[in-house]
Amino acid sequence: MGKTGKLLIYTCTLVAVSLWGLSYIWCDRLIELEIPVEFFLPARILMAGLILLAVNLVCGFSIRIRKEDLTTFLLLALCEPFIYFFCETYGIKLTGSPTISALVIATTPVVAVFAGLLFFKEKVTWLNILGILVCLGGLLLVSHARSTTGRFFVLGILVLLIAVFAEVGHASCTKSLTSGYAPSVVVMYQFLIGAVYFIPFFLTRGLETYDPELYLSWPVWRPILALSILCSSLAFSLMAFSIKHLGVAKSSIFLAMIPVATALWGFLLGDEILCRAQWIGLAIACAGLILTQWNGKKDAA
Repeated sequence: MGKTGKLLIYTCTLVAVSLWGLSYIWCDRLIELEIPVEFFLPARILMAGLILLAVNLVCGFSIRIRKEDLTTFLLLALCEPFIYFFCETYGIKLTGSPTISALVIATTPVVAVFAGLLFFKEKVTWLNILGILVCLGGLLLVSHARSTTGRFFVLGILVLLIAVFAEVGHASCTKSLTSGYAPSVVVMYQFLIGAVYFIPFFLTRGLETYDPELYLSWPVWRPILALSILCSSLAFSLMAFSIKHLGVAKSSIFLAMIPVATALWGFLLGDEILCRAQWIGLAIACAGLILTQWNGKKDAA
């Protein structure tokens, strides 16, 4: 792979991570407006799937699912968006902090290390173990430095950890599917199938307190559209492209940058102010996450 190709892959990955960091801010705004998770998540996912359907048809990509891949597609959509988005969004709501939520999600590479050790017999070095300890130390520093958190902060952390495991499952399924399908096609079915999973929740809790004046207003649909177009359709397609070329382990390391992106977006938009100790904790945790993926050798070109 040439330098231009690598630059394209890393650029796509960083753009995806930046958009995911911003998604925590937009989700938090919808939660502050008291829009049910069961309403805006299905709306976001269905809209993203339909957008990608139109894109794939215009680009002439084959959208036919081979019979042997149907189970993998169903499992992909179950891991993400269904389990992941539910746990991620409720985690933001319960912890009361988009930045801390993003930091917990960014521990995905830590879980990937253990998954590789247990299921794929991958090598784990002392440096990887050190990275895990450093990461956890940074997380504790950020959590304790925060003056106020959600009422159910601990429960929110546990819910977010479920999302982390779902993300690892999603990345594994994506890797196996992108060898036979265009990344945008994989993500399209991921969202369309996921939207079907959400139907019972949308028709019950999602519409339980439905108020047309609020639910159809621009302050509500502006973040939903941003989440659908930028954070779902675009970001997930870019990350699927990254997973296809870099693999699960190398692409997952970039998730360590999500809390940094969220913190910076929150600072720029005035949504969240971090104290010095929290910035230090973010830096320590991200450094630890990088160490969990370090193999001590230069990658082959």
